[in-house]
Amino acid sequence: MSQAQGGGGAFNIMIVGQGGRLQHEALLFMASLREMSPGFTGRVIVAEPQPGPLWDNDPRMDAAFHAALTASGAEVRPFTSTAFGSAYPYGNKIEGLTVLPAGEPFVFFDTDTLVTGELSAVPFDFDRPAASMKREGTWPVEELYWPGYTAVWRALYDRFGLDFESSLDVSHPDEYWQRYLYFNAGWFFGADPVAFHRLFLDYALSVRDDTPDALVIQPLDPWLDQVVLPLVIHALGGGRPGPELVGLDGDVTCHYRMLPLFYARESDRAVEVLEAVAAPNRIKKHLKGHDAFKRMIYQGRGQKVRAMFDRNALPPKESQIRNQIKAAGFWTR
Repeated sequence: MSQAQGGGGAFNIMIVGQGGRLQHEALLFMASLREMSPGFTGRVIVAEPQPGPLWDNDPRMDAAFHAALTASGAEVRPFTSTAFGSAYPYGNKIEGLTVLPAGEPFVFFDTDTLVTGELSAVPFDFDRPAASMKREGTWPVEELYWPGYTAVWRALYDRFGLDFESSLDVSHPDEYWQRYLYFNAGWFFGADPVAFHRLFLDYALSVRDDTPDALVIQPLDPWLDQVVLPLVIHALGGGRPGPELVGLDGDVTCHYRMLPLFYARESDRAVEVLEAVAAPNRIKKHLKGHDAFKRMIYQGRGQKVRAMFDRNALPPKESQIRNQIKAAGFWTR
């Protein structure tokens, strides 16, 4: 078993670094990792898309962020977009896997993740890949003439010769979204990035370019990565994360998505960590150049958003939280 039970150096971490908001998120990720997870001694590889015909603009990070990330111990490694680019930037997490060393276990995190605990203590079993369950029933979308959850998901499993029945959580009723294997792609892990990348890319292109009939009225933007990720994990012998991984999206990592959402719904502990790791001038001088970070963290708007919500009685849907923040004039991204 390629299992990590602590020790920190048993796996690599990958995040995506790109110009704009993501480079700020990448630096905040690294600052939180170094502060909150001193036991992690593995490699952190920042996958950076390069200019090319699939990008409308230069997607690379600014030189100052290159330097700051390198100073924090991260490795910035370039990759060429051959399938997605500007048309589907979420594809970076698929194509960026090519920068990782073959045969070495890895954990991918979305760049908008804060490390809040000791990551090296999480007992990953890399022979059984898994991904984040911090999701809502966003896909498939219930349409007037759609064939239903079972038909949609079965069509995907059949397309790739996978066993559909073994993917089901039968504790949930038929045609209820949680019965079906569905992840947030905010984190995922596996034993070999080469094998993971090959399936992830092949499945994504097959669904995008030759969409199964059961999916023809389903939106694939921005959901494509989350549509095929369960298939990849199932094909590699994985599934839903067990209780040993509760620290991810728990007390070890926080996938905050957008800073207004972070302040509205995440724990007091997470807010304390974010504001502490963002405070040193070597971090602040970079982060304050982006409007969302400047306003939310350094000008106190985040605390105003926080005061609007009761964390024990949040609106049930993310869209409702967003709308309340926007109505108050505090939304920024």
